[in-house]
Amino acid sequence: MLTLRNVLAAAALCAVAAPTAALASGMNSSITMQRSRFSGPGVYSGPPALAVTLSMIVAGGGPQHFDAVTLLKVLAGKKFNAEVAKLTKEYGKTKVGNFVTVFNFVVADSLKIVTAAKVKLPSKPNPDPKNGKALAAALWNAGVLRNGGWSVEVMLDRAVSHPVHVQVMKDIDAKYGIGKDADYHAILATAMHDLKAAYML
Repeated sequence: MLTLRNVLAAAALCAVAAPTAALASGMNSSITMQRSRFSGPGVYSGPPALAVTLSMIVAGGGPQHFDAVTLLKVLAGKKFNAEVAKLTKEYGKTKVGNFVTVFNFVVADSLKIVTAAKVKLPSKPNPDPKNGKALAAALWNAGVLRNGGWSVEVMLDRAVSHPVHVQVMKDIDAKYGIGKDADYHAILATAMHDLKAAYML
């Protein structure tokens, strides 16, 4: 039986992230095209790429001080202001603000769940959390499907494992409502597509 503890125990044994090429290919055997909550078919049931997740957290200011805006500044680099302007025009200032709030909660809640399960993040992030392009590529590759498509749901599954992702979504709904949960997924997906285009990933 696949349980949260089983998945996280496996993650602890696989704490060193696979290269991004493996994320986009070898790990695809753990993807099933079952329906996901917000983004069409695509569920990843394998162990998470925790070193990539750690890189994202460090880029955002670290476990105790994570901020989605700080992360986006690293990921977008010189295009940060243009990206914020684009997202604001597309979704509105309120939804972008909600996205930041929910993203910060997502990281805090994920860390709380993982800590309770006594799973430690790897000691070293991979890729370098100061390298926005490399981190954007690793996160993008984490969402690549076997058919060449891309899913924000699969990216989040690979970041923390599918069971943790599902639990975090339930926690978002309880705290902020399903509408803000959906907005978080939609804006994150848009930002990732923008990064892909900017870096020609």
